Amino acid sequence: MCITYQVGRKAPEFEAEIVYKNDFSSLKLNDFKNKKYLVLIFYPLNFTFVCPTELIAFSDQYCEFKKLSAEILAISVDSKYSHLTWLQMPREEGGIENLNYPLVSDIEKKISRSYNVLTTEGIALRGLFIIDPEGYIQHSTINNLPIGRSVEETLRTLQAIKYNFENPDEVCPANWQLGNKTLIPSSKKPV
Repeated sequence: MCITYQVGRKAPEFEAEIVYKNDFSSLKLNDFKNKKYLVLIFYPLNFTFVCPTELIAFSDQYCEFKKLSAEILAISVDSKYSHLTWLQMPREEGGIENLNYPLVSDIEKKISRSYNVLTTEGIALRGLFIIDPEGYIQHSTINNLPIGRSVEETLRTLQAIKYNFENPDEVCPANWQLGNKTLIPSSKKPV
């Protein structure tokens, strides 16, 4: 399954129920437009093995995402009640209590389907999307079910996206880190 066709295009809209700080509410993708970058983290299921390691790792670095004017949403096909139970379970027992960002319930599987991460078994692959404040997908990756993602690489990529968004005449070369030199594309041959 290839999703790279979505990079550079408008992110598929959605409205969904969420669980955050033990409360139920709802949100729309459009709530973030012209306000924040958005990191969507699709994951297979609650109460599994790799999922809590990823969600906790992103939560532990949440303040770094906030510094970049970014919000995180984690999305699975579980119900809001399953999310609430998992959020109330201590980490040492396999739970994810004290998570710093909302869990989105995609029980109808519409969001996972629209982002092309839904498997034939009806769960989401480990898709990660970074959406800019104008609502365009600037980055997407998919890992298969047993392979966790890198929070550090997500932060580095977000920094590059934010830098390019603020400096559209510059591009970030391979292995670029915040503070490194960028490139200015030119039709002139390099000297």
